[in-house]
Amino acid sequence: MSSPNLQNNEGSAGGPGHSSAAGAAAPTAGPDDSAAAREAAQHPDTSPLSIHDMTVAYQRRPVLWGVDFDAPQSGLVAIIGPNGAGKTTLIRAALDLVPRTAGEVRFFGQPYASQRHRVAYVPQRTSVDWDFPVSALDVVAMGLYRQIGWFRPVRRKHREQAADALSQVGMADFRHRQISQLSGGQQQRVFLARALAQNAELYLMDEPFAGVDAATERAIVEVLRTLRSRGRTVLAVHHDLQTVSEYFDHVVLLNMRLVAAGPTEEAFTAENLRRTYGGRLALLDRVGHAMGLGGE
Repeated sequence: MSSPNLQNNEGSAGGPGHSSAAGAAAPTAGPDDSAAAREAAQHPDTSPLSIHDMTVAYQRRPVLWGVDFDAPQSGLVAIIGPNGAGKTTLIRAALDLVPRTAGEVRFFGQPYASQRHRVAYVPQRTSVDWDFPVSALDVVAMGLYRQIGWFRPVRRKHREQAADALSQVGMADFRHRQISQLSGGQQQRVFLARALAQNAELYLMDEPFAGVDAATERAIVEVLRTLRSRGRTVLAVHHDLQTVSEYFDHVVLLNMRLVAAGPTEEAFTAENLRRTYGGRLALLDRVGHAMGLGGE
């Protein structure tokens, strides 16, 4: 990859199109029907992300199978599961960054191509070429190109927006620093600032806490809570089971298939964890006891 803008929500659209009952005959609409149709058009679907029967396969080998999920209208959602469970694939397939074998995905009731301005994506930090010669401020400004327009100069107001986003993650003093000179935790904060600058309604984050120090983890948690207080929805791939209950309101347990999803206090149970991780989670009993999870 040649630059740190990582396609973001500017990635190629054009995933599988899905129309419902396209050729079905419709009854003649009366005045009440027209009013109902207008109302439905104004409020097509309140779920920020709706996935129906999504299957993804690599070289004919299924990675995800028949996943159904509707994200809450606001809140922090953890996507958890063992390695190879399809957590990253779930996000990337939803964003049309990898092809879907089957299924339908809607953002705010519409295809991603028409709603990408409402969605921000924070990929894994390890997927970036951090030697690309740009500053932290430049990276954040890349998230504003939908406002700026491609091949147009970055104006002062855009740089101010980018600087404000860096301030929110405690990186204002590093705005002119080359990204290759930043620590792993600092690079992750820059990525988060770039997503914040987009002022999206839905944030998809792939392992935002991976490889960061304790201070950066606390900073990220505070930013996520601020987003929640503004009515935003955040879906984050997460690995630390001991912090799920503390950080997240909702949880998605995934192992190729959807095992369970819902409010953390309901879905994050010892039984669901066993169904998700099986015998590969050697410390499950200890984790469950420490967090007071239900189930035998």
